[in-house]
Amino acid sequence: MDRSEALGKEPVGKLLWDFSLPAIVGMLVNALYNVVDSIFVGNGVGQIGLTAVTIAYPIMLVMMGFGMLIGVGASSLVSIRLGQQNKEAAEKILGNSLTLLFIIAAVFTTVLMLFLDPILRALGAEGEVLGYARDFTHIIAIGSISLYLGFGLNNIIRSEGNPRIAMFTMLISAILNIVLNPLLILGVGLGIKGSALATVISQTVSAIWVLAYFFSRKSILKIKTENLRLSGPVVGEIIKIGISPFLMQIAASVVSLLFNVSLIRYGGDLAVAAYGIAGRVGMLILMPIFGINQGVQPIIGYNYGARHYARVIEAVKKATFAGSVFSVLGFVFIQVCDVYIVRLFNSNPELVSLGSYAIRIVLLMLPLIGFQVVGASYFQAVGQAGKAAFLSMSRQVILLIPLILILPQFFGLGGVWAASPVADLVSAMITGGYLWSEMKRLRRNIVS
Repeated sequence: MDRSEALGKEPVGKLLWDFSLPAIVGMLVNALYNVVDSIFVGNGVGQIGLTAVTIAYPIMLVMMGFGMLIGVGASSLVSIRLGQQNKEAAEKILGNSLTLLFIIAAVFTTVLMLFLDPILRALGAEGEVLGYARDFTHIIAIGSISLYLGFGLNNIIRSEGNPRIAMFTMLISAILNIVLNPLLILGVGLGIKGSALATVISQTVSAIWVLAYFFSRKSILKIKTENLRLSGPVVGEIIKIGISPFLMQIAASVVSLLFNVSLIRYGGDLAVAAYGIAGRVGMLILMPIFGINQGVQPIIGYNYGARHYARVIEAVKKATFAGSVFSVLGFVFIQVCDVYIVRLFNSNPELVSLGSYAIRIVLLMLPLIGFQVVGASYFQAVGQAGKAAFLSMSRQVILLIPLILILPQFFGLGGVWAASPVADLVSAMITGGYLWSEMKRLRRNIVS
């Protein structure tokens, strides 16, 4: 049986396991290297290193956003086209995606290199922190093409029915980064530059791996010269579907900026470092949920394109349950082990006290996030870009940005921490309403 055809025939539970497990493993290791990276920066460079990396983080989010704009948009379309048995159209999408990633990388890197210091100052970097942030971001910018290629095209590998190769892509990058970080930061003595260099080297190897796959016999889809020429309709479809995760990442960058500004105002550099720790721990907990999300998307997309709506509903239910299990377990772990977690990054008693409090409050609504993530991504997987964009933005823009601006005026630093759980609660309720209505529509289509 063809790998893509299996998406419409094999049991949904087995498919979800087969597709999600590699994604979970890959993303967990990927998140782990971010945590390990921060641990080495915190212990090898100090609190100022954690602050500098946290301030530069919005730039990383924007870079990932552009990768998701193309990668997620293209992968959703590829799943649907393969479900429609249209391999030629799927290969056209792949070729256009590759060209778009190169163009975006060239433009974004040029802008960043020309205006790096003004951008970092706008993000809150001053004095000694600015120097550290500049050293880190300069190297990341130079190697950004590797991030775009590896991150963007890896989604398409999963969409054509090869989740294990997609997992190996993330494992290669993450494991290499974990090995290089202590070597370059502490062994060679490069400090924060070593952290950035380790990231670029590992992402370059990952990008080479992805490109080699699409030129190999293992791939269903091939990179063909004639498909590299941009097609207006294809580019439009990619952007239309990919705009939701892109806007979510851009919003996350804006949110990160606003958090940093508020934290500096109400808590100083120490609060920024504490937020950086909370963010990385939160991402580590959320990665299994994102892995389930990535695993279920090609299943939903293929079966939606093939009009197998009962299988779509089953996939949504099982993915939502699995995501909720992980989010609840992560919540319990954080509430019990908060102090020990922060001590891994830095043993400063003030940072430990503030960081443990921040983790508990910022991630208070973690049990609801598994459902919210899977629910919002359903609409992206079936090509309903407008609803996907709204649900993705409901937390980051419609709710969280106003809360960050308003709550601290009344509650100070506590208001900054409280903005996240309030936004999580309301956005989960909104997503629940939309998803319930959509499942009713699919059930009516099954009956008719």
